[in-house]
Amino acid sequence: MDLNKLITQTIILDKGNPETKKAEIRNYFLKTWEIDELLYNQLKSDDIFYHRGDPLRHVILFYLGHTAVFFINKMILAGLIKERVNPDFESIFAIGVDEMSWDDLDEKNYNWPSVKAVREYRDKVKKIVLDFIDKTPLVFPVDWKNPFWIIMMGIEHERIHLETSSVLIRQLPLNEVVAGRFGEICKDRGEAPINNLVTVPAAKVNLGKPENHPLYGWDNEYGTYSEDVKEYKASEMLISNGEFLAFVEDGGYKHKNYWTEEGWNWCQFKEAEMPLFWRKKADGYWLRLVAEEISMPWNWPVEVNYLEAKAFCNWKTVKTGKTFRLPTEAEWYRLAEHCKVQNQPEWDKAPGNINLEYFASPCPVNMFKFGDFYDVLGNVWQWTETPITGFPGFKVHLMYDDFSTPTFDGKHNLIKGGSWISTGNEATLHSRYAFRRHFYQHAGFRLVQSEEPLVIQDETYETDLEVANSCENMWGQTTQSNFHQQFAKAIRENITGLEQMNVLDLNTDTGRLAFELAPFVKQLMALDFSARFIRIPIRLQERGFMRYIVRDENDLVFYREVVLKDTGLTEGLSKIKFMQDNANNLKPIHSNYDLIIAPFVLEELNCPNKFLSEIHTRVNDGGYLVIASDYNWDRNKIQHDCRPGGFKKDGEPVTSLDGINAILSKNFELQSSPVNLSKYEWLNSRQQLQSVCEISIWKKK
Repeated sequence: MDLNKLITQTIILDKGNPETKKAEIRNYFLKTWEIDELLYNQLKSDDIFYHRGDPLRHVILFYLGHTAVFFINKMILAGLIKERVNPDFESIFAIGVDEMSWDDLDEKNYNWPSVKAVREYRDKVKKIVLDFIDKTPLVFPVDWKNPFWIIMMGIEHERIHLETSSVLIRQLPLNEVVAGRFGEICKDRGEAPINNLVTVPAAKVNLGKPENHPLYGWDNEYGTYSEDVKEYKASEMLISNGEFLAFVEDGGYKHKNYWTEEGWNWCQFKEAEMPLFWRKKADGYWLRLVAEEISMPWNWPVEVNYLEAKAFCNWKTVKTGKTFRLPTEAEWYRLAEHCKVQNQPEWDKAPGNINLEYFASPCPVNMFKFGDFYDVLGNVWQWTETPITGFPGFKVHLMYDDFSTPTFDGKHNLIKGGSWISTGNEATLHSRYAFRRHFYQHAGFRLVQSEEPLVIQDETYETDLEVANSCENMWGQTTQSNFHQQFAKAIRENITGLEQMNVLDLNTDTGRLAFELAPFVKQLMALDFSARFIRIPIRLQERGFMRYIVRDENDLVFYREVVLKDTGLTEGLSKIKFMQDNANNLKPIHSNYDLIIAPFVLEELNCPNKFLSEIHTRVNDGGYLVIASDYNWDRNKIQHDCRPGGFKKDGEPVTSLDGINAILSKNFELQSSPVNLSKYEWLNSRQQLQSVCEISIWKKK
């Protein structure tokens, strides 16, 4: 099988003749299928399929079966087919790509089938996919809801594994692989060229793929994010093996001060002395490629993990007195924009060593020029300083809800630019892939020299159960009614002159009430006892969005995102100040308010009666106090002598409102009859707790 005959590009999905487009997708599927199988021809025998390239990954056989199983599992989930091919295979080959908590890498739990059986399974899956393509009408646009999107998902997924599996094969012992069966490696080798720093001008960079983009995209590519990238200097080439040798020979792997804590722990654990694919022999250094070893090409890019790349930057900083680091994602995009890099499929021929169009290996760092720089795209991936997360507007694709979100944990850093074996979606400018910082890919790095402070966006999902449930209660769209929205409306309708009032929200929680009232008041101080909760509205105020995870049913979850502009609550943000404080013991500065709102505060206090008897000292004359409560004094085991009511006294019932009135009436007047509002508390998609809360408005005499 000739590798060159399998080279193709990802499909333009928004235009063309439907039958012609089906033929394109069919051809793309077949070439993807064949190139994936060709990759495994490098194994010396079928026995090697049962070996592991990396102890943190499954045996190689898993990946041969996984890409086929993916098609069936997604087509079943999407309702494109009704019957499974092999339920056992579609279970054991389903999950196991990263060392996530749900991965099961215990070989005792697996009874791997024969290679022959897996190949036969692949043949059956291939026929099912082709039958679907041939018999299903294609209707434009091919978007997330289109059945052909699922086929493209399977194809692009297989192309991802073309690369990741090549890295695993590269980690097998040399005597278990055969060279020359998967393309030709580059023959150009020499000494490392001088790598100068070149200025990249400042500019505003817009990141994120529009929803109507004509190419297939993974969910993390969509959304919008803008950043003003300051001027910086970058190495014109990727760091070469020759440049990295200086770090190795200077004892870089032996000096803790060059490494992050995470990096040094990894270095000590691995007892690393050089990059994983380097070999030191009697006649010098050699480099392990996917299926062979060659004398070290010093002018090729070094391939390391993020931790090693960062250590090199720190070493360079110490040696020069200048600040070196890796580029951020936005800086990489600025570089690509500055160099006018074309996106696939605008190429007639790939502009760099990418898409398998030139070599089945890296090549010299000064071979493919992009303006003043080299290898902006291709050769090897480039590590960035940026942990992956979704852009504002990110939405999970329901047919692959665990593609991106598990990596939004601050532990997976983005790699940009693609490598020699990156094809399909991986070879597009919008591609966003990330790996754990100690993982190896065909990845190296470029230096950035800048004195600007490094700003990393942290957009991980909130998983704290109480906080996430509060987010769902206040900001979610699935609850039966939004209490805080109704509460804010009641305040606006019953209190005049809000626009002149300084307001105190005593229990802001995740902030919905504060955002609802901000446009209508003069100033608003929003307090909460817990930093766990208060950081959510602060994030909304500062960044305009936040994310959280709540339970669906049993072990299933929903991934939620709230974009503030989508709620219509973007006015008056500068009027709100969020602070942490304890309503049981408020600081003296929290005084002289025209309106104090106490939503579900009484039930959280050690002694509600004490609070009620003192709150008048913090309210201006003619000001207001608004209380919302379900009077559940037992929830926090409040002592009877601290409760305003909910008991019998002298044989007569005393309601909580009666008791509150008895205390407040010395300084306040009840403005009107209290009203009841229903409040729902999220437990999961099948269970919500309902409570009926009483709203009372009091005016200071």
